[in-house]
Amino acid sequence: MQWTNILVPLLGGEHDALLLKGAKALAEPFNATITAAFASPSPVTIFGWVGEGGMGPTDVAISTLQTSIDKGQARCRQLLAALDYPKTNFEAVSADDWVGLRSVSRLADVVIWDRSVTRGHGFLASAFQQILLDERRPAMIMDREIFYGGTVAVAWDGGREASRALRRAIPLLRRADRVVIVSVPHAMSRPCDGQRAIEYLADNGVQADQEVLHTRGDAGPIIMDAVRRLGAGVLVAGAFGPPRLQRFIFGGTTQFLVDGTGHAALFLSH
Repeated sequence: MQWTNILVPLLGGEHDALLLKGAKALAEPFNATITAAFASPSPVTIFGWVGEGGMGPTDVAISTLQTSIDKGQARCRQLLAALDYPKTNFEAVSADDWVGLRSVSRLADVVIWDRSVTRGHGFLASAFQQILLDERRPAMIMDREIFYGGTVAVAWDGGREASRALRRAIPLLRRADRVVIVSVPHAMSRPCDGQRAIEYLADNGVQADQEVLHTRGDAGPIIMDAVRRLGAGVLVAGAFGPPRLQRFIFGGTTQFLVDGTGHAALFLSH
């Protein structure tokens, strides 16, 4: 089991270089392809209106927006070239219903996102929701550089989402120095025997330890405290999607893990 394609949605902004470095770190051990997808609004969609009396956007306004988009795309191409990685693709997609970005994501093993997007803010927030929940593509959420090795923690409740996240993270877990299954039994609605996860990992060549946490309280803070104590660089977790609202809202524990910052990257799967 290995990763063959790492997708990075880009905006031409200040965080793009960091996200591309993260993609390179994940791709190199597998000689995987990095697909950089520059996402932009469509001037036709934004200005697809005419006011009373036939008043609408000027050619200057449309031209100015298009120039900004072109500059952002050029910057992304430059960053991708400067990455000095042999296997890269570049895609330019529009924001119209995110069909283009969703299509690109369908053959990606992991999609890398800046943490600010996953909190429901910014231009890509809706795309993040659709790709994680509807396309079911695993997300690597980061706000600092990530590296293979070190300790990886796995939030485990025995459920469908956690199991899927564990399976999809196998390539990452095989390259960790230590893997720890973390469970909070009192906060779970089902039995969550971590021994099954440990045995599954062993069958896949991964030796794992287990931490069963009996501290009372919400599971999210307890898990994050364990992540800090273990010095884990990545947390693997399942994501729960409630009914759709006008904006993306996770369930309580997942939302807490997504909101965490500066402690560990988050590998999230629905």
